[in-house]
Amino acid sequence: MFSELFNLALIQHTIRTATPLILAALGGLLTQQAGILNIGMEGMILLGAFFGVVGSYFFGSSFMGVLLAAFIGLLIGLLFALFVIDLKSDEFVIGIAINIFAGGLTVFLLRSIFGVKGAFSSPDIVPLPRLNFPMLNKISFLNTIFNNHTVFIYISWILVVLTYIYLYKTPQGIWLRASGEYPDALETAGISPRKMKYISSIACGILCGLAGAHLSLGYLTLFTENMSANRGFIALAAIIFGKANPVGTFFAALLFGFFDALGIRLQVVGIPSQFTQMIPYIATIFALIIVTKRQMAKKNKGRINNV
Repeated sequence: MFSELFNLALIQHTIRTATPLILAALGGLLTQQAGILNIGMEGMILLGAFFGVVGSYFFGSSFMGVLLAAFIGLLIGLLFALFVIDLKSDEFVIGIAINIFAGGLTVFLLRSIFGVKGAFSSPDIVPLPRLNFPMLNKISFLNTIFNNHTVFIYISWILVVLTYIYLYKTPQGIWLRASGEYPDALETAGISPRKMKYISSIACGILCGLAGAHLSLGYLTLFTENMSANRGFIALAAIIFGKANPVGTFFAALLFGFFDALGIRLQVVGIPSQFTQMIPYIATIFALIIVTKRQMAKKNKGRINNV
C-alpha cells in the first residue's frame, strides 16, 4: 500500500494539481503586495475554466481557449480594480460578489450555450498539448516527473522566478510594493499608487484566468459546475503561508498540491472519497493555524522587547 501511494507518480500528480494554485497565487500575491486582499480569485479561476472550454470548443484551438480565458480574467481584474480602487468599495465584499457572480454565470451559460447541466465534455474540446523532452526519456525518474506536462506547468515555474525578479530587482516592482506599504511616499516621488494597484489587479485576473484554463484544458478536458473547487481560497492560503513571497508561495502551493494529489490517490486504495476530498482543506486549515501562531509569537516578542 505504501509503495502504491508514495512513488514517482505521486510527485508527477502533485506538479499537475499544484499548477493552477501556483498561477493563481502568483496573481494574488501581486495584489497582496499592492495592499489589496483579493478573495475573488475563486471566481476568476472558475470563469477562466469555463471560457477556456468555450474558446477551445468553438475555435477548435486550445490557444484560443487560453486567450479567451486570459481576456476574461483581465476584464474581471479590471472590474475588481474599478470597484475597490476608484469606487472605494470593500475589497472583501467585491471579492465575494465576483465569486457568486462567476458561479451563477457559468451555470447559466453552461445551460444556455451547451444545453447541459452539471458538466460539459466533448471530443471537439482541444486540450492543451503536452511537451516531451527527448533528453529526459533516457532517465526514468526524470522522465516520469518532468516530462509530458502541459506548457502551463513549465511556464508557472518560470513565472515564479520572473515575479521574484520583478518585485525585488526592478524599480516597477519596488513601486508596486510601495503602493501597498507606503502609498503616500510613492505619490510624493511622482509615481501613482493607483496605477500600480490597477496593474496588480489586472495581472491577478489574467493569471487566475490562465489557472482556470489549465484546469479545464490541461488537468482535465471538460468543464463542470464549480470546478474551481475552492482553489482560489487555497491559493490565498498559500500566499499567506508563503508570506506573499514568490518562492515561499510556490513551495506552499506545491505542499497543498501534494495533499490534493495524495487525497486522489488514497481513493485508489479504497479510502472513501468523502474523506480524501477533505485532505487539502484540512492541510489549509493547519497551515493558517501555523501562520497565525507565528504572527502572534512575533507580536508577543515585540511587546516584550518594548517593555
